[in-house]
Amino acid sequence: MDVDDLEAYVDRWSRAHGGYDVRSSRPTMAWLRLAHGLGAPLARRGVPATWVTATGGVGAVAVGGVAALGGRWALLAAALVVVVAVLDGIDGAVAELTGTSSAWGQVLDQLVDRIGDVAMIVGLWVLGAPGPLCAAAAVLTLLDESIRSSAGAAGMVEIGVVSLPERPARLLVGGLSLAAAGIVPPAAALIVTIGAALWTAMTLAATVQLVVNVRRRLHGQPRKMLDADPGA
Repeated sequence: MDVDDLEAYVDRWSRAHGGYDVRSSRPTMAWLRLAHGLGAPLARRGVPATWVTATGGVGAVAVGGVAALGGRWALLAAALVVVVAVLDGIDGAVAELTGTSSAWGQVLDQLVDRIGDVAMIVGLWVLGAPGPLCAAAAVLTLLDESIRSSAGAAGMVEIGVVSLPERPARLLVGGLSLAAAGIVPPAAALIVTIGAALWTAMTLAATVQLVVNVRRRLHGQPRKMLDADPGA
C-alpha cells in the first residue's frame, strides 16, 4: 500500500470498522486526514505502530500525575489528553499504512485506551471530584467496553456496538474539565465534579444502549465457540 494514498487508507479503515461509510461524516474524515498526515511520515521511516501506542500509554499515565500537582498544572494534563488522543489515531494509521495490523496491536491499543480513561478520571478525582462519582464513572466505562468486547467476540461487527457517548466524547469531557480547572483553579473542584457527573451520566446511558442493542442483535442466536477444546 502506498503510504501517501489517503483514499486507500480510508478504504482500509472503513473495512476494518464494519464497512462504515466514513466519507459521509466530515468530522471523521477530518480526523482520518489528520491521522494519515501524521502517520505517513512514521510509516515511511518504518516506525512500529506499537511504539506509537506505547508512547500514548506513557502520556496517558502522566495525565493523572500532572493533574495531581493542582493549580495551572491541570492545563498541562488537558494538553496531554489531546496528545494521547492524537497518538491513538496515529498508531492505527501507521499499522494500516504498513500492513502490520495485528491482534496483539489491537489488544495493546485497547489497553492504552482504558489506561487513558482511568487516568483522566483520576485527574478529576485529585482535583476535587467526589470519589464515589469518579468510581462510578470508571466502573461504567470499563463495563461498557467489556460489553462491547464480548459482543464483538460473539459475532457482532464493531459498527454494531457503537454507542452515543464513545471514547471521543469521554476525551472531550475529560479534557475540557481539566482545561477549565486549570484556567480557573479556585473553581476546580466544582468544574471537575460537573465533568465527572456528566461522564457518569454518559456512560450509564451507553450501558443501557449497549445492552438493549446487543440483546436485540444476539438474542436467540447460537453461541459462537471460540477456540473450543475438542476434548471438552
